[in-house]
Amino acid sequence: MAMNDSKKRRIQSDANEVIVEPWDSGRPHEGKVFAAIFPHSDDFSFFAGGTMLKMIGEGYTGYFIRVSNDEMDSYDLSTGETIFRIEQETRDVAGLLGIKKVYDLNYKNHYLDYSQLIEIRHRLITMFRFLKVDTILSFDPWGHYEENPDHTITGKSVEAACWMAGRQHDLPELTEMNLMPHFVMEKYYAARQPQLTNRIIDISSVLDRKRKAIAAHVTPIDNMWKVYLNKHPGGIGRFKTKEEFIEASFVQDFHQPIGTIRYNEKFHYIGPSEY
Repeated sequence: MAMNDSKKRRIQSDANEVIVEPWDSGRPHEGKVFAAIFPHSDDFSFFAGGTMLKMIGEGYTGYFIRVSNDEMDSYDLSTGETIFRIEQETRDVAGLLGIKKVYDLNYKNHYLDYSQLIEIRHRLITMFRFLKVDTILSFDPWGHYEENPDHTITGKSVEAACWMAGRQHDLPELTEMNLMPHFVMEKYYAARQPQLTNRIIDISSVLDRKRKAIAAHVTPIDNMWKVYLNKHPGGIGRFKTKEEFIEASFVQDFHQPIGTIRYNEKFHYIGPSEY
């Protein structure tokens, strides 16, 4: 049963109308598939952990496609040890969130430049057809002031693949493999910097589960904590413990309120009616 627009609450934020997507106690999306496609291990839980819990609770089957190998996201580990640890932690987090399977594309971290865009796009087309993906969650390809090139390239690859996966003349050999054209019809785009936000998810009811998922990203959070300590030698910074740092950085500060909703995840949503 499709979500009825009349059920959606609307609030005003920064002069833009924002739809608050309600939770459904039933399973209106039984049989549907979502894929969260992000370049790094911690992106999918930080930006969309609560939303994925909502989707799975409402009947979706979820997959995580991790584009990079995360080799840069440790503080004092070797490249091999970093890749190994984060791969294991990613699967632990996926288990906490109810993700069915993680796919690692394993491109070099911080080097998803435009020479890789077409190859990544083609791999995503194949996976979207194979998994029959209905909905994606990823970085906004139009996110403003994004410093990390991996975020931008991933967003652009996903956007193109969602459309091209449904076209019979793009990668026509896939049809011979019985991977038939399949459009991805719904998109939830997140961004680190200001974006056109038109959809938010109230994640208050699953905040504790998201906290556990965030804490399970042990290696990247340790990296961020130690970088923070280097920026504030002698304990002059805002946080005295790693626990304070995690709670403030990835829960309190990360989830800025919109209207009366304190803990939320924000998206630029593009739905079927806009095709």
